[in-house]
Amino acid sequence: MTDKPKLLVVEDDPGLQRQLKWSYDDQEVIIAGDRDAALEALRTHHPAVVTLDLGLPPDPDGVSEGFATLEAILQARPATKVIVASGHGARESARRAIALGAFDFYHKPVDIDELGLIVRRAYHVAELEAENRRLAESAAGTDKVLGTIITGAPEMIKVARMVERVASANVSVMLLGASGTGKELLARGLHNASTRAKGPFVAINCAAIPENLLESELFGHERGAFTGAVKMQEGKIELAEGGTLFLDEVGDIPLPLQVKLLRFLQERVIERIGGRKSIPVDVRIVCATHQNLDAMIGQARFREDLYYRLAEIVVHIPGLKERPGDAALLGQYFLAKYARENGREFKGFTQDAIAAMADWHWPGNVRELENRMKRAVIMAEGNRLSAVDLDLMAKGDEAALTLKAARDAADRIAIRRAIARSDGNISMTAKLLGISRPTLYDLMKAYGIEAPD
Repeated sequence: MTDKPKLLVVEDDPGLQRQLKWSYDDQEVIIAGDRDAALEALRTHHPAVVTLDLGLPPDPDGVSEGFATLEAILQARPATKVIVASGHGARESARRAIALGAFDFYHKPVDIDELGLIVRRAYHVAELEAENRRLAESAAGTDKVLGTIITGAPEMIKVARMVERVASANVSVMLLGASGTGKELLARGLHNASTRAKGPFVAINCAAIPENLLESELFGHERGAFTGAVKMQEGKIELAEGGTLFLDEVGDIPLPLQVKLLRFLQERVIERIGGRKSIPVDVRIVCATHQNLDAMIGQARFREDLYYRLAEIVVHIPGLKERPGDAALLGQYFLAKYARENGREFKGFTQDAIAAMADWHWPGNVRELENRMKRAVIMAEGNRLSAVDLDLMAKGDEAALTLKAARDAADRIAIRRAIARSDGNISMTAKLLGISRPTLYDLMKAYGIEAPD
C-alpha cells in the first residue's frame, strides 16, 4: 500500500511507458496499453488523473480508439482529470478532446517537464473539486438538528440536543449567545419540538422598538389609551396565546417595563394599556440576549427576580469560531442558495477560501458568513469563490492564513488588474506580469479566472 497519488498512464509504446513511470516516482504510476486495461485499472485503482495517448490499438495511427477510451473513462468516472496526448491533427484533436470533457491536451513528442506541470495542476484541481463535493454533500446530507440548523460541530449538536430535551417541559428558556449565532432559529426549533407546536410562534426584538412603544407592542392597548390609539390593539403576549413568545434582546427592556413583565410571569394575566380588564394568557416564554445579564443585575439595570423567572433553563450558544468545520459547511449551503437565487453557477471554493473560512474569527457569526457569501456570489468574477471574493483578507487578519494563501490572493489580484490594463489581451497581460503565456493560462485556470472573450 502507498499514500502516493495514483496516476494512470494509458500508452501503448513500451519505451514511453518506462520513461513516464521513471519520471513520476513521486506518484504511483499504473500502466495500461489499451482501452480494456485502462477501464480495468480505473475500476481497481480509482486514479484522480489519467494521461491518455489517442493513438491506441487497434487504431495506433489514428485517434478513433483514443477518443472512445476518453468517452468510456469519463462515463465511468466523470470527475477524473484526463490529459490527452496526440500527434495526429493536434489542433482539431485538442478541440474535440476538450469538448468531450478532457482536462487538458499536450502535443507529442512528450516534454516531461511540461507534462509534469499539467499533471500537478490536474491533481490540484481534482483535490479542490473533491473538497467542494464533500462540502456540498455535507451541506445537503447533514441531518438538520431541530429541523432547521445545519451543523456538524459537536458543540452545536450538544446545544440542539439540550433544546430538544427541554422543549416538552413547561419552563422558560434563556438563550445566551453572541449576535448572529442563531438564537431565533433555536427558539423556533424549540417551539416546533414542543407540545405547543400547533400554536403561534410570536417573536419581538426588544432592542428594535422605541422604549415608549415597547409596552404597547407587548401588552397591547385600548382605543383612546393615548394619542394615536384610534382602535384597540392586541399585544404580542396576547397574540401568542397557546404558543410561544420569543423575546429577543431581552436585556434592552427598560426597568419600568421589567416590573410589568414580571407581574405577567407571576400571575399569567395582562392588562392592555388604558384597560381595566385582566386577561389570562397561556403562553411559553423563550428569550435571548447577547448581553451579560449578571453584570447588568450588579449594575441595577436588570431585575434579578425577573432574570430567575425568565432563565429557568439557560442555554449557552457557541460562536461560529467555536464550531469547527461549520463555517465551510454553512458556506457551501449559502453558496448554493444564493447562486440559485442569482442565476449563477460556481464550482465551489478555492483552497485559500476554505482555509480562510476556517481561520477567520467571525465576529458576526453565521449572519456575517451569510452576508459575505451573498455579496461574493453577486460580485465574484471566477467560477470558484476565493478568500479575496469573501473579503477575508482585508481587515488585518492575514497572519491567520497561510503564506501560500496570501501569495495566491496577491497573484489573483495582480492577474485581474493586468488583464484589465491590457484590455483583455493575453499576450500583453503576460508581458506586464513578466511571465509566459502558458504560465499565465495555467495560473488563470488554477485561480478560476476566466479568459476574456
